[in-house]
Amino acid sequence: MSSHDVVITGIGLVSALGEGADEHWRKLSTPGTEPVIDAERFAPYTIHPLPQIDWSLQIAKRGDQRQMETWQRLGTYVAGLALSDAGIKGDEALCATMDMVVAAGGGERDVAVDSDILAASTQRDDFDVLLNEKLTTELRPTLFLAQLSNLLAGNISIVHKVTGSSRTFMGEEGAGVSAIETAVARIRSGQSTHMLVGGAFQSEHPDMLLGYELGGYLHRTDWRPVWQRQEAEGGGLVSGSGGAFLVLESREHALKRGQRIYATLGPIASARTRRNKDDLAAAFARLAEMLGAGASAYLTISGASGAHKATAAEQAALGHQNGGALRGFSSLTGHLKEAQFPFSVALAALAVANKAAYPAFSADEKAFEGSLKSVLATTVGYHHFEGMALVSAAD
Repeated sequence: MSSHDVVITGIGLVSALGEGADEHWRKLSTPGTEPVIDAERFAPYTIHPLPQIDWSLQIAKRGDQRQMETWQRLGTYVAGLALSDAGIKGDEALCATMDMVVAAGGGERDVAVDSDILAASTQRDDFDVLLNEKLTTELRPTLFLAQLSNLLAGNISIVHKVTGSSRTFMGEEGAGVSAIETAVARIRSGQSTHMLVGGAFQSEHPDMLLGYELGGYLHRTDWRPVWQRQEAEGGGLVSGSGGAFLVLESREHALKRGQRIYATLGPIASARTRRNKDDLAAAFARLAEMLGAGASAYLTISGASGAHKATAAEQAALGHQNGGALRGFSSLTGHLKEAQFPFSVALAALAVANKAAYPAFSADEKAFEGSLKSVLATTVGYHHFEGMALVSAAD
């Protein structure tokens, strides 16, 4: 135990299941919880939609709400939940010295303008002239500003007054892994004492689904749990809207202010396996060995997306541990892209803090009766990047 141990003191979560750490623990720890899905709006694709949210509970000013896209409002809202949970929201001194790392995408496109340009292009051959016309009449400067990835961090700073250093990572699940790795490294080195880290993803937007489907990743036909999509039509991924933010602190800092600690965030390992050449399952198993978890039976909170190759590799690497068990939370939340790894770490921390394993999220997940001293949190990116963390009891 060290004063620079990284501990989790605040958790903010939003998914189709609801909002808040307590609500997610209540639903995910209840056997038989059913997913909330929408199979109509984007048929033939299914999504896990956002719940009803009163944005004013975390973003008080209507003007701030209006100038954000949904994914920015969502991320700012979830960050507020984490700050409140950690007892930091509203504390100007703590917020002013708090550093932040955000995993973010590139923003939401203006679908109406895109559709208008595509429709016009079918009637004209002078594409260069057409695009110049649209640039001067349709594509306003504020539209481009709204798509800047670091605006999520900017809005969190404005709304919640978190004004220490700020970093933004892009790169889907890998962004979430890198964000947590960076935050943990800064605290362990003594560069930071308390940090806000996480991400958000808004799936209910045609261009977001298009990005997945251009690579052939989206699951078609009726919804199935992540482990049961291998033989189904499509690529296996069902996306969801949601977000996860964590407040990480050095143990010394958390104890000094008397804050409750959920769990200790231990070693983290990541890789970017060349999937067209190397054995992904073997590479992922090596990550577990790097954490000292290769031969042990753990409850694993899996960020498996359902994408066929990636999900099969994680099952092969971790699914056959003697006494271990996988919990694929995307079966109930959908795939949350940049927020996937922070969400996995958050759920692992809740299991450790409550000293209880989650029941099976689907019929093909086996029971877990082992020790919850430590829980494994994972993600295998649907396209690239793999990450894993060991989350342990606070004492």
